[in-house]
Amino acid sequence: MAGEKVLLVDDDSEFTDVLSERMATRGLKVDTAANGLDAIKKVSESSYDAIVLDLAMPELDGIETLKILLNKQPELQVILLTGHATVEKGVEAVRLGAIDFLEKPADLTQLLEKIKKARNQKMLLVENKIEDEITKILRDKGW
Repeated sequence: MAGEKVLLVDDDSEFTDVLSERMATRGLKVDTAANGLDAIKKVSESSYDAIVLDLAMPELDGIETLKILLNKQPELQVILLTGHATVEKGVEAVRLGAIDFLEKPADLTQLLEKIKKARNQKMLLVENKIEDEITKILRDKGW
């Protein structure tokens, strides 16, 4: 891992403090958000390689936050994390666009691997988008 930028979203501040510290010691750049609305604001202000999003939060839960985030930025790579995992919610999250779904307490090595995969996938999506834009410009200009 070399500097992946991650947004960790969970209403349990003790959990985010501990996990963000463990991730930072492994070289990741970690921002935290205490709820879905805060996450939406941070995503609009900064770019992240991956978002680790808690499923069960008050007001705006993980599924609703996921929908809003991906509607605004479809290339976002979101990993849902919860202590209340169900197969149904996991399937729904992946169907909506999450790249994965893990139960708390997540194995840190496994989570870091998924974050690295997310970063690589986002880079590929961005490269493809840029390539498509260049192709469109060249086609429209008749070069």
